[in-house]
Amino acid sequence: MLDLAIATSDDPVGPEQYRWVATDVWWLGSFGAHQHLTEHRLRTWVPARPERDWLLDRSLTGRQRWLVGSAEEAREDGFELADVAPVGVFQAPWGEFHRERGGACIEPAQRRRGSWQLPTPEFLERLPRDPAELLDRLRADHPGRWSNPFSGAVDALRTCLVPAELRAVLYRALTGLDGVTLAPDPVEVGGRACLVLVHDAGRTRSELMIDPVDGQFAGERDVTRTDSRCGLPAGTLVAETAVRTAVVDELGETPDL
Repeated sequence: MLDLAIATSDDPVGPEQYRWVATDVWWLGSFGAHQHLTEHRLRTWVPARPERDWLLDRSLTGRQRWLVGSAEEAREDGFELADVAPVGVFQAPWGEFHRERGGACIEPAQRRRGSWQLPTPEFLERLPRDPAELLDRLRADHPGRWSNPFSGAVDALRTCLVPAELRAVLYRALTGLDGVTLAPDPVEVGGRACLVLVHDAGRTRSELMIDPVDGQFAGERDVTRTDSRCGLPAGTLVAETAVRTAVVDELGETPDL
């Protein structure tokens, strides 16, 4: 295991304040044989007290990058070029946007138990603080073909809700995985020169960007390692994310960064 020590810290969030998480991401979309990246914009307000209302603003910017084929060719093949994405403004306690029923959220007592993909404070608190034990837990929780320990950790880090002391352990744990290395040079993400942990294994090369100032998740990038069945050649960028965080006083407030 690489002796990776990254300074981590969290901006304090007062009991009436919110952590603002801004995510700009390019995700892969398909119209038959035609492949493209679409830019999504997510803004999330997470209250210090998670039982209070969270706010999620999801939108599409309209920007696209065609990787295979083109918009014109897709239309000629009979596809309506409408991206399927849950856009809009959503508000719910505990961040339970996905469990709304008839415009109302389910009772807080039925909220999710927590997972790597949707971490709760209780889930994060129960995770081991020893790198080797945490790596064992990652492996045990991600035995399948479509999810691996590295991607599972990135799922949690992407929320920007993993506390500083756990982030430090998690980065060290990831260096114990086969195919994980620290890139020799930093990568600029949103004007920040970020450290990069690289997972070069499986179908994609995944890069995890880390802000060296506070050890916060700053972004990610996935590139195909082999030619895909859908026509994407090796070396194709299939996902790219940039993330910023701040502390604000009001739900819906946008910081001046």
